[in-house]
Amino acid sequence: MRRRQACALVAALPLLPRGAFAAEPPRDFEWTDAARNRTLPLRVRWPAGEGACALVLFSHGLGGNLEAGSVWAEAWQAAGFAVLNLQHPGSDTSIWQDGMRGARSGAQLKQYLARAEDARFVLDEIGRRRDEPGWRRIRPDAIGFSGHSFGARLTQAIAGENLPGRRGPGPLADPRPRAFIAFSPGFNARSDDVVEVAKQHFAAITRPFLCITGTRDEAMIVGDATNAARRAVYDGLPAGAKAELVLDGADHMTFGGQSLPDRARRRALNRAESAVEREPAHREIVARISADWWRWRLLGDEAARTRLAAPSGLAPGDGWRLG
Repeated sequence: MRRRQACALVAALPLLPRGAFAAEPPRDFEWTDAARNRTLPLRVRWPAGEGACALVLFSHGLGGNLEAGSVWAEAWQAAGFAVLNLQHPGSDTSIWQDGMRGARSGAQLKQYLARAEDARFVLDEIGRRRDEPGWRRIRPDAIGFSGHSFGARLTQAIAGENLPGRRGPGPLADPRPRAFIAFSPGFNARSDDVVEVAKQHFAAITRPFLCITGTRDEAMIVGDATNAARRAVYDGLPAGAKAELVLDGADHMTFGGQSLPDRARRRALNRAESAVEREPAHREIVARISADWWRWRLLGDEAARTRLAAPSGLAPGDGWRLG
């Protein structure tokens, strides 16, 4: 992430006195799930100090890696959180070696299930390492889970998304995360009534859940959701602990949380020039609102809750719902 962009985002967070949480450099490492013979690349960012802290996990989209979500991770770290980025072998950047064939393989059900096992393993491992330096700082009662695109699908599953026709939280739900953010959420709807289908998917999710999307956030690559389905997720959630941010003109890659791509990359992703031009402003809003969401929902910060009642800086075409 570019230094100027990072500084601008951190400066925009009206959360704590400047310098209260000095950024520490990220640390990359690996954990191996011996039961599955599967090694996961991980990246952790710690807030300054030695005191107890909340933890937020972030899962990348299809074909991503540990660079995904860097924009959000740096903002959350600046707001006082430990942030752990997960990389999922089989649906990470390795898929691009086989082009679209690799993308289709990475989007299969077995990779979705592998991601769910990755999340469960990492949460287990954090608990097992409670006596180790660093990990003893994590508050088990203040863990958040988030992700973009395919990572948002994982976030929904961990929160309790279920298949239509089944009651209660889905089989992949994990009780340990306390709150969630899905960047570009969605589901595969084969019906024109996406809101009704969304209710069947998300009615059992009762923990705090924030949906973040945009008016240009359409289906990407393979097996992805339409814009209508992305914006129906909020309506499918039960009232009480949900929120939705819709940014006018923002596209799918706005929410990936990586450094701004060069012009060649923009063309490859068929991005509208207007979405690229508005991306810095959009990212500032997302960083600020998402950090406040974590501070309210994981730490009980009443000042953050007050700010989220009517977030500042939204453009006339943007949407914010809280309920």
